[in-house]
Amino acid sequence: MVLSALSPAIKRLLSLPRGSKRCLQVIADITLLGLSLCVAMMLRLGNLSAVPWPDVWLILAVMLPPTLGLFVHLGFYRAILRYADSAVLQAILIGCLASGLLMLIGAQLLGLALPRSVPVIYTLLAFYLLAGGRMAMRSVFLLSQAQPRAPVIIYGAGSSGRQLLASLQHGPAFAPRAFVDDAPDLQGSEIGGLRVHAPKDLPRLIDKTQAKTVLLAMPSLHRAARKAVLDALAPLPVRLQTVPAMSDLVSGKAKVSDLREIAIEDLLGRDPVTPRADLIQQMIEAKVVMVTGAGGSIGSELCRQILLARPKTLILFEMSEFQLYQIHAELLAAAKGQTIQIVPVLGSVCDFQRVRSVLAGWGVQTLYHAAAYKHVPMVEQNVLEGIRNNLFGTVTLSEAAVLERVEAFILISTDKAVRPTNVMGASKRMAELVCQAWAARQTRTRFSMVRFGNVLGSSGSVIPLFRRQIAEGGPITVTHPQITRYFMTIPEAAQLVLQAGALSQGGEVFVLDMGQPVKILDLALRIAWLSGLKPVIQNEGAAVDAPLDGDIAIYFTGLRPGEKLYEELLLCNRATPTEHPQISKAQEALLSWEDLNVRLQALAEACADQDVPKIKHLLTLGQIDYHAASEVSDLVWLQKDSDAVSAKLAAE
Repeated sequence: MVLSALSPAIKRLLSLPRGSKRCLQVIADITLLGLSLCVAMMLRLGNLSAVPWPDVWLILAVMLPPTLGLFVHLGFYRAILRYADSAVLQAILIGCLASGLLMLIGAQLLGLALPRSVPVIYTLLAFYLLAGGRMAMRSVFLLSQAQPRAPVIIYGAGSSGRQLLASLQHGPAFAPRAFVDDAPDLQGSEIGGLRVHAPKDLPRLIDKTQAKTVLLAMPSLHRAARKAVLDALAPLPVRLQTVPAMSDLVSGKAKVSDLREIAIEDLLGRDPVTPRADLIQQMIEAKVVMVTGAGGSIGSELCRQILLARPKTLILFEMSEFQLYQIHAELLAAAKGQTIQIVPVLGSVCDFQRVRSVLAGWGVQTLYHAAAYKHVPMVEQNVLEGIRNNLFGTVTLSEAAVLERVEAFILISTDKAVRPTNVMGASKRMAELVCQAWAARQTRTRFSMVRFGNVLGSSGSVIPLFRRQIAEGGPITVTHPQITRYFMTIPEAAQLVLQAGALSQGGEVFVLDMGQPVKILDLALRIAWLSGLKPVIQNEGAAVDAPLDGDIAIYFTGLRPGEKLYEELLLCNRATPTEHPQISKAQEALLSWEDLNVRLQALAEACADQDVPKIKHLLTLGQIDYHAASEVSDLVWLQKDSDAVSAKLAAE
């Protein structure tokens, strides 16, 4: 009631010009300093008889100007009251101590009858009145402006947690209620007025504080440890957010208070291996480098990583004008002040003359071929374009690279090329065979292929889809309860591609260590839990609008055209390690150029005739182990043993 009555007055006070506010503060300080001196004399003498003494007012007149000057120097009138903190209190204490010392020195020099204990009492009173007045005004302001703030619990009572607490206390969104930390030496202590609890107390704290959000303040924790924490928190009915990564905090890209959603890579629990700069620079430094598909998810990240290795020239080859514009503008900004030439080139890898003229005109030395149609159902519905771009684009580009004496050609492949059940995977396996055949046919250009699985955040990735579905209120759609995929972050994949190229002697199929495959249903469940929602798996045939025993539904939509349950990275179970711990070489059969050329000519004729059934039939004859998904039972792919799968397919 009182605050409501004072609110208009506070708003008028806050609307005053900055100079007027400072004048009011000076007048208030003069009044409080005079009051402090009078009360100090009264406390010392036990009565008010000293108030009319001329000496009292003389010492006040002598002391006030230097005291106010000191206050100005200490920044009393620059500080904004609503953000007053311990630093302001420290400045007030210093100012009051100096003011009391000035009073004592002035009284001695002027020979005034001032008891020596009065400056001490005065100093204490002045500090309490000036500091208390400012804190009271700050509290009144905050209370008058206060909006309902959501209670939160901070997980992590280290330096980041303390900084986060300070930021939230001044912010309008969250009201911290407790700390949680694994460290036994911190448990039971208090930080900023909040008690530090053990993780086992979280369910009780959530119930007591009604907190709907837990904020993770552990930016320096390794991913394996973060995953363990997230796994423990997942079943709790709270949303999880986190402070930025330590690298972003150190570089100044983010502040502790910039809360973010939990990165899905934290759920994988894999810490990326530090890249070897010598391997990356070997292929790039001071060279002319070209990236096809430069505007795509992998291509654009390759360009960013290549730029860090200081090439002489970086050529961005891209079919989409918009994507080329975006990556070119980004790289120009990143390379500002450097002598690296960045060249945007519009074109298709299927255009032989265009490709060859670019390679010849710029003298390309290293070529990363990332241009491809990668979305499985889309390629399944557009077979002709998938084959033309993915396979014959590679044929065109590889021939031009050999003719123009490109030193190294690195094909970006996919795990879907292993025993493919879709046209996209089959086209990429055929592209691998093209590069292998060129490697065996000549030594002018060093060909290699790098094969890996899904990357987080790429176009068509399931993770952004899940987040969007959750934001829209659901349901979350998963194709099959048993479907699994390998996952890797885009930067890690790009760095490993660059390093793998340097390990090549010619003709190798490099396989990246993707860690353990992840069940997509588990990802959907965890993302829902991390968003503070209770997911419910709906049975097949359940109505979309059926009542839920939870917050969001998960529906199974069935495998899409060409999709299989399990992806593999090797055609056989044999791989040779390399000097890099996350890169191995697959030992796989290849086709001679003569045999391959016969198959390519037949496929080219089928494409010219737009005969999709014939194309699919020819792919089955291409010695790439291609079987259309419609011809393979789901039960086959439930078997994880690749040799057993091969045997069953051969028997059929």
